[in-house]
Amino acid sequence: MAHMAFTVGFDLDMTLIDSRPGIRACYQALSERTGTYIDADLAVTRLGPPLAEELVNWFPAEEVAAVADLYRAMYPTIAIAATPALAGAREAIGAVRQSGGRAIVVTAKYEPNAKLHLAHLGLEPDAVIGDLWAEQKAEALREHDAAVYVGDHVGDVRGARTAGALSVAVATGPCSPEELRAAGADIVLTDLSEFPGWLSDYRPARA
Repeated sequence: MAHMAFTVGFDLDMTLIDSRPGIRACYQALSERTGTYIDADLAVTRLGPPLAEELVNWFPAEEVAAVADLYRAMYPTIAIAATPALAGAREAIGAVRQSGGRAIVVTAKYEPNAKLHLAHLGLEPDAVIGDLWAEQKAEALREHDAAVYVGDHVGDVRGARTAGALSVAVATGPCSPEELRAAGADIVLTDLSEFPGWLSDYRPARA
């Protein structure tokens, strides 16, 4: 592939990292701390949307903001070390760089905690933008002129389409390949280990 200047955006949870072990542990600790039952095993089957959208299932709406702050404060000491990279994550970012592109992370996760995950795993994107979900992700994708956005959730597909970026979906999260295609994904990969091969054949329209 010829070297060219382009930007590829990646989601974080269940795209670059398997955040289920860390998030499960953090929900269990939050449940113990607050005395409120949380089905942590259920919660980690629906990762992707913002934290508040999960917490509202377990806490009164008026308590969600304060509980979210508590969760985020507990998160670094509980969830970071427990969270591995997903297969192909390192190679996917490397493939973008080797092709002359920039790799950015655009995630709904609280940005400081997203950066802690990446630093812990030695993943070094060119930029990290947090606290954006679904169509909101288009703000960062447009700002960085991203040609491609890679994610595991139908919300990521919507973000890519809203930004006018090519939607590359990986079936490593809660959404099936059929759901991702139905949402409008242009490409559906089994996981990121297939991404470098796909990228080697990809030519941005404006290149």
